[in-house]
Amino acid sequence: MIVRLSPRNMLLGLTTVIVLCSGVAMAQRGWWRDGPSTDRNGVPDWEIDEEFPSDMFTFVRIKYDSYGGRGRRGGSWRTDHRDSDLNFSLRLQQLTTLKVNPEPIVLELTDEELFDYPFIYIIEPGSLVFSEAEVNALRRYCLNGGFLMVDDFWGDSQYENLRWELQRVFPDRTPKEVPLSHEIFHNVYDLKEKPQVPAINSARRGYNGSIGTFERTRDGSDTSTPHYRAIYDDADRIMVFICHNTDLGDGWEREGEDQWYFEEFSVKKAYPMGINIVTYAMTH
Repeated sequence: MIVRLSPRNMLLGLTTVIVLCSGVAMAQRGWWRDGPSTDRNGVPDWEIDEEFPSDMFTFVRIKYDSYGGRGRRGGSWRTDHRDSDLNFSLRLQQLTTLKVNPEPIVLELTDEELFDYPFIYIIEPGSLVFSEAEVNALRRYCLNGGFLMVDDFWGDSQYENLRWELQRVFPDRTPKEVPLSHEIFHNVYDLKEKPQVPAINSARRGYNGSIGTFERTRDGSDTSTPHYRAIYDDADRIMVFICHNTDLGDGWEREGEDQWYFEEFSVKKAYPMGINIVTYAMTH
């Protein structure tokens, strides 16, 4: 049975965790590094069962060669790496019954190890271009039961780029808007709206109490509405989940830099949506 939790209960749980950690920095500096890194940037570690090393969830970020945007810290696959992945793995371990690997990893789509992991994550796909080898590998991965989450891209032109690339992967399948009634929005955290998370520098509060949740784009398109689209397999399982006009990864990475941002976006939106997505991926 999956228990549904509220963002309020999550806030209480995370607040308790932070107090118990006595001010340990939960990885908020956010500078990405080239190549492998063992630096946890203040994120607590935990032990895993050495007898069952593969019996746990591992957060897998996909590295791609094409240059994917000109955002903060260079954009492309490195954005928010590696603090986002560490923080999310920590919270998934703390807030669910999943056994989670404390060490997230980075793989290429053509890596032979890809099929060892049921969940993969691509960030900032606004200008990525898959190679033919990547197209074939991603198609095989998804049709054989894998789950791809795509995150952190804004506006019509960036979506059109991703749509074009995914059409190369799945010529006979089109992304469809996922209704709020779908279980992916309710399986652990019962979300009342599709969450929109801006980068921390784009989040804003109005004097009238309003909250700015969207980022502006160079193409001037409307980004005020978040879109969650999916590509399904023949059994109606989501195999590609597209988080457009939102940046869940920044809600994970930047959770400790500002208390208001943490409470408004990390607790209420980024972590609940992320946990729901992984729960769906691991149970379907």
